[in-house]
Amino acid sequence: MKVGVPKEIKNHEYRVGLTPAGVHALTLAGHEVLVETNAGARTGFADADYATAGARIAASAAEVYARAEMVVKVKELQSAEFPLTRPGQILYAYQHFAPDPDLLQHVIDCGLSCVAYETVADAQGELPLLAPMSRVAGRLAPQVGAWALQMANGGSGVLLGGVAGVPPGKVVIVGAGNVGTNALQIAVGMGAQVTLFDRGIDKIAALDRIYRGRIATAVADPLTLERAIADADLVIGAVLIPGKLSPKCITRALLRKMRPGSVIVDVGIDQGGIAETSRPTSHSEPIFVEEGIVHYCVPNMPSAVARTATLALTQATLPYALRLASLGLRRALEEDAGLMAGLQVHAGRVTHPGLAEDTQRTFTPPAEALAQTTQNT
Repeated sequence: MKVGVPKEIKNHEYRVGLTPAGVHALTLAGHEVLVETNAGARTGFADADYATAGARIAASAAEVYARAEMVVKVKELQSAEFPLTRPGQILYAYQHFAPDPDLLQHVIDCGLSCVAYETVADAQGELPLLAPMSRVAGRLAPQVGAWALQMANGGSGVLLGGVAGVPPGKVVIVGAGNVGTNALQIAVGMGAQVTLFDRGIDKIAALDRIYRGRIATAVADPLTLERAIADADLVIGAVLIPGKLSPKCITRALLRKMRPGSVIVDVGIDQGGIAETSRPTSHSEPIFVEEGIVHYCVPNMPSAVARTATLALTQATLPYALRLASLGLRRALEEDAGLMAGLQVHAGRVTHPGLAEDTQRTFTPPAEALAQTTQNT
């Protein structure tokens, strides 16, 4: 199979879909890999590294898309990339269709087969391709929250760790998944007073045992959550429902109860975020103030540490890329139910139930969509 790796063009996105080691693995398996020039330069992977690993270096993204049967990316397609795609192409990347109707309409109209990192599952039902970036984003969240709390950024001037004679800042983490547990680790290490919320008792009970009284935990009933958020200096949104929009846990009315200069770091903004007032920002302009509250809503947070993030991501994504390239789309998906769960759009059909529900589209089971396109050809 011809595999293409374009350079990412989202604002300050420096990650890359394959490392030279990944290229080497694919070429050893008999596949042709085309990498856009400078695709990995900012993460420390030069064109010469890719060429030594067996890749052909393309002069432009247009050349990559024109030749590739499967495009391996990090972030979802940007509007400038829409004209480069073609029917029947496999797009293997984070997709995040639910909050972006224009993107969804394009991939439907174009006839792409979109395998989304964020919904590929393993045998235990976990999300192995989302997990590495969730860990990175979770560890970044208290850091960027502490920065946003500084007065120069519109924050309230609270130091999360406090000092002798002054209590630490109050951090509320909503969600005890990969983002939440990693944010918890860093926030506790910074000396903050941390309260962790989740819908179920099992996760928070396990974390309570680990931290042995250094954190507070609570089941996320609306009243308890509202009181904690109103009193928080920093709120970290760490809620994920695979393939669906994030639930809105923070209303505009609740923001008005918070102290001015408090901060929300809405990690799940690429799925809409947990606050009614959240909207995507960028690494160039990461924050805005609404109702007196500083919002940090950067969809590609891990790109701030792009080398670490690329290495963590590609270790997880490469085995699936090898299966897709070696077996072809249909066989690879039929042999792996977890990989099948990653197929969100195929040949003009929405093939993920959560995405179909959130966007009010007709849902076609992925196996049925694959069978239909095979019959049509």
